[in-house]
Formats: sequence, structure tokens, C-alpha cells
Amino acid sequence: MISCCVVHPFPYHIFQRTFRPLQKNSDLSTMDFKTLGLNDQIIEAISYMGFEKATPVQEQTMPSIIQGRDVIACAQTGTGKTAAFILPILHQITEGNHSGTSTVVIVPTRELATQIDNQVQGFSYFVDAHSATVLGGGTGAGFEKEKTALTKGTDIIIATPGKLLSHLRMGYVKFDKVKHFILDEADRMLDMGFRDDILKIASFLPEKRQNLLFSATMPLKIRDLARDLLHDPFEISLSISKPAAGVSQKKYLTYNEQKLPLVESILKDRDNYNSIIIFCSRKTSVNDVFRALKRKGYSVKSMSSDFEQAERESVLADFRSKKTRIVVATDVLSRGIDIKDINLVINYDVPNNPEDYVHRIGRTARAETKGEAITLVNPADMRKFFYIEELIESVVDTPDLPEGFAKGPEWSIEEKKKSKKKNGKKPFNKNYKGNKQKPKNKRANDK
Repeated sequence: MISCCVVHPFPYHIFQRTFRPLQKNSDLSTMDFKTLGLNDQIIEAISYMGFEKATPVQEQTMPSIIQGRDVIACAQTGTGKTAAFILPILHQITEGNHSGTSTVVIVPTRELATQIDNQVQGFSYFVDAHSATVLGGGTGAGFEKEKTALTKGTDIIIATPGKLLSHLRMGYVKFDKVKHFILDEADRMLDMGFRDDILKIASFLPEKRQNLLFSATMPLKIRDLARDLLHDPFEISLSISKPAAGVSQKKYLTYNEQKLPLVESILKDRDNYNSIIIFCSRKTSVNDVFRALKRKGYSVKSMSSDFEQAERESVLADFRSKKTRIVVATDVLSRGIDIKDINLVINYDVPNNPEDYVHRIGRTARAETKGEAITLVNPADMRKFFYIEELIESVVDTPDLPEGFAKGPEWSIEEKKKSKKKNGKKPFNKNYKGNKQKPKNKRANDK
């Protein structure tokens, strides 16, 4: 009798996302992964891909996570935060003799949950660990699959807050053996109004557990949440968020009625760009821009929190494969999505929070490539963009509108400064904490 086995190809693409190079202006780490105390099987997986040096956030957090300490970490998007907690958690699962669910990871969006799940599956090529996602917007069959994972005791559960809480309230979830509770993109979850959901989920977990909080920014509301959840945490903060050096930024001062024609003019002048994201702050704007570009014959799709999970995945798959040239989306696409070689980001609307601007334009110029970011600023949004320029400590270039356009509105820095003083706003400083605007409650709709 002849026996044979099927050898599955190693998932290189997952590791390329997990260990993306840092930007040139980052402080590069010199620490070898072997010195961090990781399990030999995990070191084998990392070495197999040719990676030897940890990023700063990985170097500084992994030893404390392996030791079992609570951790709160603030680091810029694209610096390897996800791997910073995945690797030591998989190390502990591999080293221990554990049954049932040991780890619960909470994230703001379905896309980020799927991406983390893919990374865990990649490591499972070398490590005996399993993960499952619990997401909003799924089908009945998907719900049953999630229920099975939650009752059978899958090693790692990666979930959006609202959907996981729905399962927990039904009483069948087995979280009595959970040892690690992780919040990824915590600032984004608080912006989306998930603070109460997070605290409620935590109440279903054993009191004695390890808590890890990772965030791209560190506003006061994150510190308040950390005080409620973490015990004597190890804390690192690598730097305030800044756009990547490879992003060429500009803003156009426009009236609302000029925005759509201006988008068409920008696209017409960039026929060689094959991967473009247009960000809108409202779903109605997403629909308007999508329909206008579709009528003009562009290869375009739209995406917002109204889309079912299967629809989102289809849009992203076509965009990654370059079948779709343009995606018009809300901020659901601004974090946790890693798509290579995005040429251009257009902010059709100025984001409400300055940090969101950094995340939006961070979709381009990744891994030391070049990219372009253009923002359309109407009179009502000038004040928002002034705060963005304070955050990034740079005045974005403001070219005139293209030939054939009527003159746009005037920008006056002095007026903005007077407006700031009148409203009691403090000038920029390096301890700037971002917009303290109360988050809108979107608990019923996991973005």
C-alpha cells in the first residue's frame, strides 16, 4: 500500500502583512526574535520567512506579554502591533496544556477580525492553535458556525463587540477558561461607541486574566478604559501618529457642488493609477459618489457598514486583485485593511477626528512605497482640517482648482486661529490628545 500526504503551500502573503517593513523615519529595532523568548516552533515560522529583527512595538511588548503582565501600547498604524500580541499568545498556547478558549480578541471591524484570523491560520502551519471569528452581518449558517466555535472552545476567538455580546447574552458561551483578553484598535472602538459593550464582555470573563490594550492613539478616554480593565500594566507609547514619509499630500478648497466634478478631474489626470480609495464620512455621500462614477464608466464599487460580510469580502477581493480600480467607502476601510500598492486616497469629506486622517491616508505609501492623498475641504470643514494640520505638524499644500473650475472658497489661517481662541481651544502641543467629541453610539451596527 502506498500512502501519501498533501503538503499545503506556506501562506507567505500572511507573513508579508504581519511583518511589513517600518517607515524610514522609524527607530528600527536591532533585537533578534530569538532573544524574545518565543517558542522554537514560532521562531521557525518567522525564520522560514527570513525575518530576524522585531519592530520596536514587538520588541518592547513581547517580553511583558510572555511574562503574563497586562500591557497598554500606543504605536502608529503599520508598525506590527498585531504580531506583537499574536506571537506571544501563540507562544503561551503552545507552551501550556490548555483546553477550551484561552484568548478573546475584540476589534472594531469585521475586516480586521478576518485579517487577524488569517494571520493565526498562517502560524498554525507550525503551531497547533486554532481561531474563529464572530462577526456582525453574517448569515444564519454563519451564526451556527460561530455558536459551535464558542461552545466547543476554540483557542482564539476574534470578534466585533456587538455580535459577541449577542452570543454571550444567550447563555451558552464558554469563557470560563479565558486567560487573555485583547483589545486591538481600542481608540477606534471607543469612537464607535463600544465602551459599554467592551466592559460588559469583560464581565463574562474570569476576573484573573491577562489584559492587553493596543491603540494607534492615546486619548484620555483610552486611559479611562485602561484604568477600568488593566492591572499594573506595562505601558509603551512610541510616537504620535504621523503620515508616512512617502505620501504626497494636498488639499483643494471647494464648495460642495464642485466636489464631484473635481473628483472626476483628479481621476482623469491619473489614468495610470489602478488602485484608488475615495473616503466619505457619510453613507449618503458614498452612494452619490459611487453612482456618479459608475455613470461615467469607471470601474468602481462602494462599501459601508450597511454591507453584509460576504459583500464586503467580495469588494475587497476584487480591489486586491485589481479587478476593481476604485472603491468608495466610509471609514470602515480606514483601519485593519492591508492592500498593496494603493496609488491614491481622496478624502471626499474631511474626517471628524484628526487621527482618522492619518489612518485614511495611511492606506497608501505603505512599506516605504510612494502614494498620493488629496482632501476636498469645503468652508464648513476648514476648522477640522486646521486641527489635522496641527496634529501632523505640517501645512498641507493648497493648489488652485484645475482650469475650468470657478474660484473656490478662501482659506484664512488667522480666522481659524481666532475661531480656536473664541472656542477655548488650546494651540497644538506634542501632548495633543485629539478630538474629545463624544462618540456616536453605533452599537447595533458593527462597522
